[in-house]
Amino acid sequence: MSRFRAIDRQTDYLLPPSVQEWLPETHLARYVVDVVEALDLSALERAYAGRGSDAYHPAMLLSLLIYGYATGTHSSRRIERATYDSLAFRFIACNQHPDHDTLASFRRRFGEQFAELFVQVLQVARENQLSRFGTVSLDGTKLHANASRHSALSYGHAQKIEAQLKAEVQEMLKLAEAADQGNVPEGVDLPAEIKRREDRLAAIATAKAKIEARAKERFEREQAEYEAKMAQRQAKQASTGKKPGGKPPKRPQTGPQAEDQINLTDEDSRIMKVAGGGFEQCYNAQAVVDTESMLVVAPHITTAGNDKEQVAPMLECIQALPDGLNQPARLLADTGFYSERNVQHCHDAGVEPLIAVGRDAHHPDWRSRFEEPAPLETPTSHVEQMKHALKTQTGRAAYALRKQTVEPVFGIIKSVMGFRQFLLRGVGNVRNEWTLVCLAWNFKRMAALRLQ
Repeated sequence: MSRFRAIDRQTDYLLPPSVQEWLPETHLARYVVDVVEALDLSALERAYAGRGSDAYHPAMLLSLLIYGYATGTHSSRRIERATYDSLAFRFIACNQHPDHDTLASFRRRFGEQFAELFVQVLQVARENQLSRFGTVSLDGTKLHANASRHSALSYGHAQKIEAQLKAEVQEMLKLAEAADQGNVPEGVDLPAEIKRREDRLAAIATAKAKIEARAKERFEREQAEYEAKMAQRQAKQASTGKKPGGKPPKRPQTGPQAEDQINLTDEDSRIMKVAGGGFEQCYNAQAVVDTESMLVVAPHITTAGNDKEQVAPMLECIQALPDGLNQPARLLADTGFYSERNVQHCHDAGVEPLIAVGRDAHHPDWRSRFEEPAPLETPTSHVEQMKHALKTQTGRAAYALRKQTVEPVFGIIKSVMGFRQFLLRGVGNVRNEWTLVCLAWNFKRMAALRLQ
């Protein structure tokens, strides 16, 4: 005869009376709470005026957000539900239930403070000797914006729609002024139709003005680069007496192009090429990752789809960190970041660059793995020195760390933590949310390193 455990839903205590008994000692939620409550949250605490009913403590709300992002629960509504359904969230919330408006307001209000807390957590990692932050890897990944690419409006299409709407408004105005409106279909409210089109024309005019402003900024940047390249070619011609080889740089065009676009839902996002083919409305999320601990050292968001211009900004982010975190010895990056100027940026910052200058062959000769290049003749440029270092066994071994550090971090954030699309809009809010995501990853990683 089968034997079963009794089904008893009438027991007075379904849970232990103390929240400290709900989770095992090594649980991630305990680690998040312990570290967050040891951080300096005085700036967040001072922001509360102390009027009205008692507020939830920022340490609890921050812990809920960090644990939520670390475990794939990103939206404030799901976090609120989890405080009822999940023991871990109940433990963090002390068996209380902050509503989703409170959580969303906290995330939006204190987004800029997440960067300061991010640095504090890195200092905790250094004090616990989880890493020496000596070699770092740089990479970027495209994350979907909270906007559809079908909401994008190109400058050329905007001009066509604008002309059509203006013609329709003029036609409707004539019909409205006519004494006999027999040509007007039954049920048509001409004033309402005219107003609707005028509102669309105003929105299109605003979008066009923003596209034109972007085009102006782009022209000024490209014009400066063009003049610098031309000056370099002229200086080379003057020193050698020979005309420089290759095609001269193309002069940039003024004004917006027909394909220049703006998204009407999130104007800061851009249509970018994504892995696997195709184009989506995205932001380019950058991260500098420590190769020893796989902790994110510096997160950043850019609206540029190309990674080539991100080395200098990321070096600035690293140098802005406190002592002990701001001076890595070596920077690893793939070929998408390579340029002579980026190599020089690294040397100016006192960092040895190992940036791939091209794609490696898939099936190289087995002897090449054990060969050492001939010594360089001095003097050589920084680029030649880097290319030589990448051919050595030491350099190849160091560069190989890139694939097993920064790329797995992005893979875990997207596939395990489930973060593939931003919830917030606008580049400032998105940058704060990306910092929160990387903060959650660092907590997840530090908890794992502590148990090793």
